Amino acid sequence: MFGRDLIVQEAQALLAMAERLDDAFSQAVELGLACRGRVVTTGMGKSGAVARKIAGTLASTGTPSLFLHPGEGVHGDLGMVTMGDVLLALSNSGDTEELNAILPAITRIGVPIIALIGRPDSPLGRAATVVLDTSVEREICPFNLAPTSSTTAQITMGDALAIAIMRRRKFTSEDYARLHPRGALGRRLLLTVGDVMRTDDNLATVAPHMLLKDVLFAITRAHAGSAVVLDDQQHLLGLITDGDLRRILVLDEDALRKPCEIYLNREPRTTTPDRLAAETLQIMQGPPQIGEMPVIDADDRVVGMLNLKDLLQAGIV
Repeated sequence: MFGRDLIVQEAQALLAMAERLDDAFSQAVELGLACRGRVVTTGMGKSGAVARKIAGTLASTGTPSLFLHPGEGVHGDLGMVTMGDVLLALSNSGDTEELNAILPAITRIGVPIIALIGRPDSPLGRAATVVLDTSVEREICPFNLAPTSSTTAQITMGDALAIAIMRRRKFTSEDYARLHPRGALGRRLLLTVGDVMRTDDNLATVAPHMLLKDVLFAITRAHAGSAVVLDDQQHLLGLITDGDLRRILVLDEDALRKPCEIYLNREPRTTTPDRLAAETLQIMQGPPQIGEMPVIDADDRVVGMLNLKDLLQAGIV
């Protein structure tokens, strides 16, 4: 199959690059770790697109980074580069006019240069502090012109560099989540019960002497699935769910006119506001499955209600 052959050719180019990898890679990792500013990525054309992607990968894995367009660099944007930064420059030829124009200024600032290039013996290669060889035998383009295998090599080398620095920093999944608060991982690792619990009008609360019919009305008003039964100090006495109500009425038609304290579950499972919502979700999913769980504070006072549907809608899965 023609498509499979093309993918195999690119994979072979990556394997060849891996075989050539030497101590220069470790030196590049050390430069990234020692960087007290930002890793500034740069490149023109397709190399520039890859450089933008690498900047994003570095930033999301704990290494502050930004992209500098070399064409804009000679018109004032070099002010983005300061002492303490590291320049990560991408060029397959190593002889890109726009990059060559900013290299003298970068050198004067005293910023080390990591070069991802296909020709180490080139203007960029000679100016670089560390050279990472991303050369390929040929592009998969039938004319050997369109950047294909070469950009795949660049992006793979950039990913490897970013992840190697990440591992050396001991960057954790919790660190990653803090940089991705709207992602699924961020929600699982950062959202607490207190962030998603129901409170105020969405929390059905009743006193133990109230009739069971009043409990039914409280649950309906709050659009909830249960009501918490509280004493005068807001301490939890028990829980009555809408499922409990149905079961009670099947057994006792007069139950609605009786105090709810007769029927409450006095030992419901509870959680706390500071607990991770994802941890509580696992408990609620059972077995047995729980639709709602009271949330209590350090003084055992009810401060909210956690609803299983709310957790699922929040994307904590």
